[in-house]
Amino acid sequence: MERNLSELYQAVIRQHDRSPCHYEVLPTVTHQAEAYNPLCGDQFQLFLNIEAGVIVAASFQGYGCAISKASTSVLMKNLQGLPMAEVSALLQHFQELVSGTTDSADEALQAFAAARQFPERLSCATLSWDALAQLLERL
Repeated sequence: MERNLSELYQAVIRQHDRSPCHYEVLPTVTHQAEAYNPLCGDQFQLFLNIEAGVIVAASFQGYGCAISKASTSVLMKNLQGLPMAEVSALLQHFQELVSGTTDSADEALQAFAAARQFPERLSCATLSWDALAQLLERL
């Protein structure tokens, strides 16, 4: 089981690092957040276009390790069309995945459950998710 999870983790990271989802600056941005880890230098700008309580578009740009880039890509993919009322639940679900207290039917999300095998890389996996959570606190 752990081997399959590790293989999935590696495959998802490779895929999203090479071809990240929504890696661009949106033409219309209603909200923006910065994800920055001063210890390793990973840095991403998160761009959101929220209309009538729904994230109609989400994207990112920046640089970082393969894990942080892949995780940010998966986050942006999951935010497309998501009602704001559901964003906190998505963020909580991801935190529970990487901490090992739950599983997910979403294979891309589930892949990051393997990050708990590498505690030094957890901050890479959660970097943009934490930045989005901080943005939500300010709204």
